[in-house]
Amino acid sequence: MIKVDAHQHFWIYDEEEFSWITDDMAVMRESFRPQELKPHLEAAGYHGTVAVQAPQTLGETSFLLHLADVFDEVLGVVGWVDLCSEQIEEQLETFIEHPRLCGVRHIVQGEPSGFLSRPDFRAGVALLEDRGLTYDILTFHHQLPEAIDFARAFPDQSFVLDHISKPDIKGGVLDPWRADFAELAKCDNVVCKLSGMSFEADWSTWSADTLRPYVDHALACFGPQRLMIGSDWPVCLPAGSYVETMKATESLISELSEDEQERILGGTAIEFYGLIV
Repeated sequence: MIKVDAHQHFWIYDEEEFSWITDDMAVMRESFRPQELKPHLEAAGYHGTVAVQAPQTLGETSFLLHLADVFDEVLGVVGWVDLCSEQIEEQLETFIEHPRLCGVRHIVQGEPSGFLSRPDFRAGVALLEDRGLTYDILTFHHQLPEAIDFARAFPDQSFVLDHISKPDIKGGVLDPWRADFAELAKCDNVVCKLSGMSFEADWSTWSADTLRPYVDHALACFGPQRLMIGSDWPVCLPAGSYVETMKATESLISELSEDEQERILGGTAIEFYGLIV
């Protein structure tokens, strides 16, 4: 079984650029590169990873693609381009020939209501399918109705929902996330990452059982064929180590068949992102 971490980040820490890292996340106030990640991948038995953008700059995309050139374990890159820009085609052409670029993402969770409906943003997204690029949907749970409309507007575009759309796990809240999540899962062009869940829980008290209702619902809605595991390292670190994060999710799918586990632990990511392993 080839195991792939479908979601994590690299960065060279800069206080101004990463001002969103608050004091309670101080463990993240350092640089995280492939050489720091590799021992954790090996300890958890993962073959490689998909590096996802953090800063929203073209330099971030170049940085991640450079890491993919140097480190074999960086199997794919989800970068950033300004999908709202009039220069979006030129920006895409800058990166499109790189074999490890597999998709793009915008941090929609930080945008005002209605962002996913902006005509300029949608015009940028419309350029992705013909270039073989996926799109990562990063939203909070209350933005799911917008995400549903967005996914329906592009039925042939491949989408993946990050972090199960960040439900209020700390508060143990399931609704209305549960119904909205199920509605998005009806879109055949959308898959989902079992990632980022411990960060949304109580960092000091969470366990695999805390996450169980959310993972069970994800399994019921998307099925193993449309789910992939991700660590969200190093963002997971305030809540637990890399190995603890991955083992918690693995324990929640341990009763599935070997083929079903293989899909979640690597197969879905390899197929969705077109990874060469």
